[in-house]
This record gives sequence, C-alpha cells and structure tokens, in this order.
Amino acid sequence: MDHRTNYVQNIRSGLSVLVYPLQYIVNAPADISGWVSESFSSRGTLLTENENLRTQNQLLKAQLQKLTFIESENINLRNLLQSSKRVGERILIGELLAVSLDPFKRQVVLDKGNANDELYAGQPLLDAQGVMGKLVHVNPFTSTALLITDPNHVLPVQVSRNGLRTIAIGTGNDDRLEILHLPNNADIKVGDLLVTSGLGCVFPAGYPAAKITEVTINTSLPFAQIYAEPIAKLDRSREVLLVWPSAENRPAMQTPCVQATSEEQP
Repeated sequence: MDHRTNYVQNIRSGLSVLVYPLQYIVNAPADISGWVSESFSSRGTLLTENENLRTQNQLLKAQLQKLTFIESENINLRNLLQSSKRVGERILIGELLAVSLDPFKRQVVLDKGNANDELYAGQPLLDAQGVMGKLVHVNPFTSTALLITDPNHVLPVQVSRNGLRTIAIGTGNDDRLEILHLPNNADIKVGDLLVTSGLGCVFPAGYPAAKITEVTINTSLPFAQIYAEPIAKLDRSREVLLVWPSAENRPAMQTPCVQATSEEQP
C-alpha cells in the first residue's frame, strides 16, 4: 500500500517526527567528536599558518632592507653618472674594497688596477659631489688612493667667488681641511666654495673641493686660521669616479709633470 498509494504518507510523516530526536541523540556523539576534532585541527592549522606567516614576514623584512640598500646604491650610481656627464672626460667607476684602519692615514683601496684599466699614480678620484683624492699606488688589479683629508695630501685650490689661490691640506679628520698661507686681510669668508685651481699637475681646474666653514683673524699671527669642509662624502661614498683629464681641461698639467708622475709608480 505504501508503495502503490499515498494513504500512509501522513503516518510516515508522524513517525519521522517521533524518530527525529532519537536520530539526533544517536548522531550527537559523532557530531561532538567531529566538532572537537575540527576545533583542535583548526587551532593547529592556525598555529602553523601563524608561524609560516611570521617566517615570511621576517624574510620580507630582510628583503626590504636589501632593496633599500639597492635603492640607495642605485641613487648613488645615478648621481655618479650625472657627475660623469658634467665632467665630460674619460671616466671609470670603481668600488671601494677596503679602508685604511691607521688613525694617521686616510687611504682607501679600489677594485681597479692598471692590468686592464690603464690607471696611473696621481690620477684624480671623485665622487658625485666633488674631489676625493688621488691614486698613489697602482697594482695590476687594485689601487690605493690618498684622500684629501690625509695629513700628507696637499690640494691646490682657489676661491670660486674671486679666483683667490691657496693650498688646502688634510688634517686627519674626514670633515676638515686647513687652508694655509692666507693673510688676515685676504678676501675669503665662511660659505665660499673652493675648487681645484689646476696647479700641481694632478687635478684639472674647476672640480668642487670644499666649503669654508671657519675663518679666524688673529692680528698677532701673520696668517688667518681658516678651515673648510670637503664637499665629497669621504666617509660614505662606496662608488667613485676615476678620471682621465682631457688635454683641454688640464692647462697646468704639462708633459714634464706627466712624465714625473709615471716615474713615481711603484
């Protein structure tokens, strides 16, 4: 009758209502067990995901630091390229390999030599801002540069404002040069820009070198006490420019000077 007619459909519906609580009770242990298992599984999964996310966060932070360094390096390289365009001469970009730890010297070692790059002792060294120094020792694959702040370095300069020529020597401090032999009535003041004068057979004229930071007049002394700060970032620059001065940009660099420089190579 149930198969061929619908007479007992109401009875079946009533019985299903009576049986439903029993089905619920019978299935309750399995449902509770499944819920507990799922809860613990979800907690474990969350802990695992949390640990993975923490690890990924650390990796991303490390990559971000590297990208920050690369971005800074790219900015420095772009500045160097812009500086090389201003120089308008043959240039080569080098990188610092080491810095002298001697407290009485200001020297750096570069990754360029005369095996393939044709470097020479006395070659000017620049960064994106100004003069850094000159090469003093050239090896096949490396070279050593003397910075302008070394006590043994002498840099012929002139005041950009009026052309007054003078000498800047290193003091051993990365941010200080001393200007020698200017009388008390010399036309020089704080803020004046010093550029290379072209004398001395090393640096062509016109390269920015330093800015005057201190001028002290003492009438009991024959010369004024004058100090300047290098424009180049001597304690920060990692990439540098090696320059081959062109003939038209080195009027004071005559043939005898070039020959003497070549003979001084180790």
